[in-house]
Amino acid sequence: MNKVIDKLKEIDTGEVGIEIYSSKEQRNNISFNGELIVPLASAAKVAIGFCVAKWVEEELFIWDDLVEGVMFNPKEDSKELYPHLQNRKSLPLREAVEVMIACHDSSVAKCIVNFCGGWKKLNKSIQSYFPTINITENARDIENKGQLNSLLEIMIHIFQGYKTQPLLWTPIINGLVRQKGDINHIPTHHLNHMTGGLENVVIDVGIIGDFNENPFIYALGAINIPNRFNNQVADNKIIEAMRIFKAVDSVE
Repeated sequence: MNKVIDKLKEIDTGEVGIEIYSSKEQRNNISFNGELIVPLASAAKVAIGFCVAKWVEEELFIWDDLVEGVMFNPKEDSKELYPHLQNRKSLPLREAVEVMIACHDSSVAKCIVNFCGGWKKLNKSIQSYFPTINITENARDIENKGQLNSLLEIMIHIFQGYKTQPLLWTPIINGLVRQKGDINHIPTHHLNHMTGGLENVVIDVGIIGDFNENPFIYALGAINIPNRFNNQVADNKIIEAMRIFKAVDSVE
């Protein structure tokens, strides 16, 4: 696992952190700069999904509640992933959460949050579990941020929750499984994750390995890196680290 950190350290500009949890050993295998605060970008949608699932668990909502006035962000890929939903103006809460995560869709996220009571209520809820996380309507806002170790804890909670209460956590898991963000040489069914990024930020949280064979759960982030629109060095190092990570997983 140290090879993963060594590869990330080759990003010689900016800051990088990674947290990796073994579901088999039920402990962190890697914890490197886990207190790094990163802009969440689209990864905030996993935290939104977490909050909604907790509200459903508390019976404040049910997954069959109808979210009205649904709008899809035309810049995302719901037309490709969910062509059958394009003319729908309302969706069950479960479907809205899945689409939000699968398509990184900020418009659907706004519909969900407004339906559930607004951004202030959302932040009060998420911060009761993870005080470092703050979510804003604009995914590109610098105040849309959180610590890597908190993001890992969210992913662990989602994964473990699905194992014990699959009906409660299925909408989030479906979104993670269905969203695109493939990495060459890693089978798509072994990478169930949520990516986020800005010009100088990369974030990736998810589950890697066979979902039913004690996979690893991870949160990875890099900040203050060279502009990714004209410099792919940091992205390529992260991809290489993920491949090393997956190779270790395959051996174990």
